Amino acid sequence: MKVTVDEEKCCGAGQCVLIAPEVFDQNEDDGIVILLEAEPAEGQYAAVREAAAVCPAAAIALDEA
Repeated sequence: MKVTVDEEKCCGAGQCVLIAPEVFDQNEDDGIVILLEAEPAEGQYAAVREAAAVCPAAAIALDEA
């Protein structure tokens, strides 16, 4: 799995950080997403999929090819 984020779309809701803190963080100043792990471990796939699904700005993209 390859994860990408569109910082321009991010609204800083922080749901991704709550669901997958090993993969996502937030900028302290504006709350914009910070991608910590572009290729998460297989054990994190479910949480990353959930984070992408609940992102209100659809700022998280997954490539599972």
